[in-house]
Amino acid sequence: MAAGRTIGRLAEAVGVNVQTVRYYERLHLLAPAGRKPSGYRFYGSDEERRLRFIKNAQALGFSLREIQGLLNLRVSSTARCGDVQRKAQAKLEQVTEKMRDLHALAWALRSLIRDCRVGQPTEQCPILARLEHEGRRSRKASKKHRGNEGKATIDE
Repeated sequence: MAAGRTIGRLAEAVGVNVQTVRYYERLHLLAPAGRKPSGYRFYGSDEERRLRFIKNAQALGFSLREIQGLLNLRVSSTARCGDVQRKAQAKLEQVTEKMRDLHALAWALRSLIRDCRVGQPTEQCPILARLEHEGRRSRKASKKHRGNEGKATIDE
């Protein structure tokens, strides 16, 4: 990357919006390399690498707060790869739990769809009735389902 790139050129190079770069600056995730005499911010290759790091970490599901922690580990002289591995393991556990929840949600939706009779008027629609009276399936039913089907899916 050419030294002294503007915020627009940096954003374009990484594939983000200029407002995203400004937002990361407000959160202290990113800082310009400096300012030109005109007052415009400029960015170098280090800032591009940092911005790519942020976007790649987001693609893996890390929140901006978690990314700040990873960035801090990246520059810490006492941090070790094991510290990063623990954070990645914690993220994997969160993703696994979310997958279980999504499987339970899909099971509940399939059950609602199966109960529906297409030709009935909407006042007799079991999907609408269940949403009105129960919302989602009870937590007990979801946990029971998660314990059975969710686990099998994760192990595949």
